[in-house]
Amino acid sequence: MSKNKHGEKKPHEPKVFDNVVTAILVDGGFYRKRAHACFGNQTPEERADQLESYVKRHLNEKINGIEHEHTLYRIFYYDCPPIDKAIYDPINKKNIEFSKTDTFKWTNEFFTELKKRRKFALRLGELSDAEQGYYLPPLKTKELLSGKLKVEDIHLQDLSLMMKQKGVDMRIGVDIASLAYKKQVNQIILIAGDSDFVPAAKLARREGIDFVLDPLGAKIKENLFEHIDGLNVKDNNFKGKFKNTPK
Repeated sequence: MSKNKHGEKKPHEPKVFDNVVTAILVDGGFYRKRAHACFGNQTPEERADQLESYVKRHLNEKINGIEHEHTLYRIFYYDCPPIDKAIYDPINKKNIEFSKTDTFKWTNEFFTELKKRRKFALRLGELSDAEQGYYLPPLKTKELLSGKLKVEDIHLQDLSLMMKQKGVDMRIGVDIASLAYKKQVNQIILIAGDSDFVPAAKLARREGIDFVLDPLGAKIKENLFEHIDGLNVKDNNFKGKFKNTPK
């Protein structure tokens, strides 16, 4: 029991266990980038613990001053398997075997951790074979063309690795539509950072679903507010602590 400013014990706030059934959908690639930028390096188990703890905060909501607790339907986690191919390094003129990297091992162990968790459903897309490789980002390209940057001064860390996901956004949209049409839930929490979800969100709302977006502190376009029922970030560490992270 907590105490007030006079040291007196305060009664527990009443909690209502309501009839709201909530599905939580997580754009995994977006979440991992934001969590790493905010909380730094963690083991796969620590990151899985942090994710599970965070998303379940959405099951508690204060309405008219009274704490409500919703029922969890399931946590859907969407991502792609880590790249396992050899990618050509144009700076050092050799192939990098990504299947032998620490990132490859960490990601697979993280997915294994999630599979063990109760109420977690892992939805994996795939990486496009046609669009994988290193490229020089626009800012560096501008410096190169203006003469501020010389070719011999470009290092591997100046390049970005391009990997395009396939099927992740489609799976999110299909699951939102299925949950809405089958009336399996009353509320959907989407943890994501872009506008690809708008058609699915509009469909869910037309079916009477309370659709809440959690962008983990990232800025969203003003016109997105008309397509959601609420914006809710459950940890202040995500707010204003670092720059927006692209998907």
